[in-house]
Amino acid sequence: MKDILGKALLDYHNGNYSEDIITATNISEEDTLPLPYLFRSFVEMPKIEQRALELCRGKILDVGCGAGSHSLWLQEKGMEVAAIDVSKGAIQVAKARGVHNASHKNILDITEETYDTILLLMNGTGIFETVEKTATYLQHLKGILKPDGQVLIDSSDLQYMYDRNEDGSIWVPMERYYGELDFTMGYKGEATPVFPWLCLHEKLFKDIAVANGFHFKVVQRGNNFDYLARLNVANDSL
Repeated sequence: MKDILGKALLDYHNGNYSEDIITATNISEEDTLPLPYLFRSFVEMPKIEQRALELCRGKILDVGCGAGSHSLWLQEKGMEVAAIDVSKGAIQVAKARGVHNASHKNILDITEETYDTILLLMNGTGIFETVEKTATYLQHLKGILKPDGQVLIDSSDLQYMYDRNEDGSIWVPMERYYGELDFTMGYKGEATPVFPWLCLHEKLFKDIAVANGFHFKVVQRGNNFDYLARLNVANDSL
């Protein structure tokens, strides 16, 4: 896949900012992802992200680190953090901004190390791709999580994107879960191929997580049907 994200992040970091990333899905029109937002400071982050960072502890894995904003804040607090992203350009930027341990990796490629906190933000469930694949990813996360570790992950309920009937029910696709999206990103005349992206509503995510041996708890809710969940395999009181 073309590294659209990496190209855009490198342009912004190198002072060549002239336009933003354009995103689109099968259920929405084109939208703009402002590049400055991907370089935001802690005070500019949504409450969900702030809460997630404040809950981080121990040895941390920042999955899909992008430009490294979350990892940088954690480093500044003296925490040990490893940042990974499937975008080579993003990792170049994260390193240039000062992230000490940043690697071009897919989460599924990590098999040897274990972590106290695995952090997946900006709709972290997106990397699961589909409902069907979610269990595979959760089992992998469990395998690289320390016994008393935690997964901090956000997602959202996309019901608000669909038309409603008079009785409050929504029109949803028959062939797939309504949070399974076909996603594209475009930048400076180039675009990625369509790729799958997943948003999970709370109950479905909890059901899948519990079925895969996790405790599931929502620890923060946002303003637009989004939420931050904590998954652990130790006890419900964490």
